[in-house]
Amino acid sequence: MAEGQISILAQRRIEAAFARAVLAEMEAAIGPEAARAILSRAILRLAEEAGAALAAETPVPSLAHFAASLERWCRDDALTIEVLRQDATHFDFNVTRCRYAETYRAMGLAELGAILSCNRDGALCRGYHPALKLERRQTIMEGAPCCDFRYRWEEEPAGGA
Repeated sequence: MAEGQISILAQRRIEAAFARAVLAEMEAAIGPEAARAILSRAILRLAEEAGAALAAETPVPSLAHFAASLERWCRDDALTIEVLRQDATHFDFNVTRCRYAETYRAMGLAELGAILSCNRDGALCRGYHPALKLERRQTIMEGAPCCDFRYRWEEEPAGGA
């Protein structure tokens, strides 16, 4: 981590405190449903931008490069992961402890955790590269015992298909 740079977990804690205040004002002005939809769209846009920035760090985006970046999200013991499969086209792992979820719960923001963090994952993939796909059926944030991340690199065959 560069000097002066905070961990993603610390960044998410700061963002959540700010989002709580902005969301409360938006809910009062336009209602909870519309306010949460706006917050969600803004966070998805930021995640796509982060994915594009991550891809720009390498001459050739790949699942290997993307997988190596997971270290950033694990700093400060933010995630405990169990890798199940990792090769050129698959990166499968379970998150067995999520301090992001713990942080949001401690802040009284458990109901916003999926919007503030979990929903970013698919958008990050879209921003990174069209070949990167994510399937995740459950999250700790939503009460499951683990988050099941299943990444695939699905390149289109040359000449189309």
